Amino acid sequence: MPYTLYLTPLTFTFQHMKIEHLAVWTNQLDVLKAFYIKFFNAIPNEKYHNPGKQFSSYFLSFGDGARLELMQMPGIPNSSNDLMRQNTGLIHFAMSAGSKEKVDSLTEAIRQEGFTVMGEPRWTGDGYYESVILDPDNNRIEITI
Repeated sequence: MPYTLYLTPLTFTFQHMKIEHLAVWTNQLDVLKAFYIKFFNAIPNEKYHNPGKQFSSYFLSFGDGARLELMQMPGIPNSSNDLMRQNTGLIHFAMSAGSKEKVDSLTEAIRQEGFTVMGEPRWTGDGYYESVILDPDNNRIEITI
């Protein structure tokens, strides 16, 4: 059933909103952490572990931008998203490499390590220069300038 959102003015305002972090479930926590450290210069915090829930996580920092939380816990089902189709919900996130040359070289380095390149580096119709790769869990990542 569609939900209709009626926008009414807020009685207060926020000075500055930003995405603080995104979270990803995984069944290979340390593999995913190593991938983001190697290719995207992520800085991990100390591993958090809750023995009662058998939950473990890392927060990965990327300079002054949003962080990525990697989480693992038994019983979390695998994603049912089809890599070849687009589905509703979060479909990708983008990492900025800083230049066209860095997009090209990072994409090639990821390919050489055996990871999937879903989209070759290119200029998009909306003005982005980007490639699309898959991390070890097949999450889509756009590498942009």
